[in-house]
Amino acid sequence: MARVIIPVTNVTTTAAAAATEVNGDATNQHYVANNGSTWIEVKNADSGGPHTVTIGLLPRDGQAVTGKTVSVPASSSRRFRLGDPKNYGTRTNIDVDSSQLKLTAYKIA
Repeated sequence: MARVIIPVTNVTTTAAAAATEVNGDATNQHYVANNGSTWIEVKNADSGGPHTVTIGLLPRDGQAVTGKTVSVPASSSRRFRLGDPKNYGTRTNIDVDSSQLKLTAYKIA
């Protein structure tokens, strides 16, 4: 099956709407649109242990580049800025190891 999109919520100078949370899908994985000002929030709903999220990077000089993998502690959240689309692409792959991870995405509008 295809990767599951993480909808991006616009953040403006007046406010941000509530973001749509997506349950982690360790089988199909995820992707998010990245414009350089996009960030994701990863919440670990598991109180029993940490889980990992991997943010994909584009190949360099035709060589695969290992994604950035971060451990999210039990019952915690982490926020990650994706950064320049030259490094992360305009469609960034996000891989998770558990459905206990809850994903949201934001960008400066």
